[in-house]
Amino acid sequence: MNSLQKYYKQSATYKIFTGIFSEFESFLDTLGKITLNGIDVIKFIIKGGADKKELFEQCYRFGITSLPITLSIVGMTSIIVASQVALEMVKQGGGNFVGLLMTILIVREVGVIMSGFAIISMIGSSLASEIATMRVTEQIDAIEVLKVNPIQYLFVPRILAGIFMMPPVVIIASAVGVIAGAVTAKLTSGLSFMAFFDSAWLGIYMKDLGVCLLKSVFFGATIALISCSCGYYADGGAKGVGEATTKAVVWSFVAIVIWDMIFAIAFFF
Repeated sequence: MNSLQKYYKQSATYKIFTGIFSEFESFLDTLGKITLNGIDVIKFIIKGGADKKELFEQCYRFGITSLPITLSIVGMTSIIVASQVALEMVKQGGGNFVGLLMTILIVREVGVIMSGFAIISMIGSSLASEIATMRVTEQIDAIEVLKVNPIQYLFVPRILAGIFMMPPVVIIASAVGVIAGAVTAKLTSGLSFMAFFDSAWLGIYMKDLGVCLLKSVFFGATIALISCSCGYYADGGAKGVGEATTKAVVWSFVAIVIWDMIFAIAFFF
């Protein structure tokens, strides 16, 4: 019997099942920690416990430094879509709807989701690696020794920065995306700017703008919370920093896609 158990534990089936169980257990553990940290952050925000200087620094980091990469990604995505859609729609007699289609696509989805991906890649990974380095070099332990709550000191300014700065970034990126789409439509199909922007106003309502801004608030808070949490629980030296950064990026990507699906079902289904 013992030899049979030993053989089974060495089998590929056992290793696959234990690996899946271990990953699932790790998933639940990480999700629980992120949730608890989020509850603590909400409590500190309600109490008004955020350092203004640190908050302004994080707002600059979250908003200003992320603009170049965000505008580039949203603009190029708009160019790619417009270059493939505009000419075909004009050929089929749908030129009057190119601006409408592009604007709805950018305002509802491309502007906010691609901005989220850009900020995850640049800011989220930076937040995770920064806090993970503080953890493995025992700087967070020193903060706790000084009777300072790390959640309040590290998490709150970064999450508030994500909440405050993500909507302006999305607005600017969406505007750039619409303009890039109009220019591309003009160059590829000959569609005039007047025809593009006249049709753009036909299908855009305040609901679309409101959902876009609300979605951006959730995206900003989620990216900052996940990145900070993954970095906060890092261990194992330099390898742990890399693993925490990778986990933060992956979790953030998955989280904002889930949020996007929830908003789509809630407001447009």
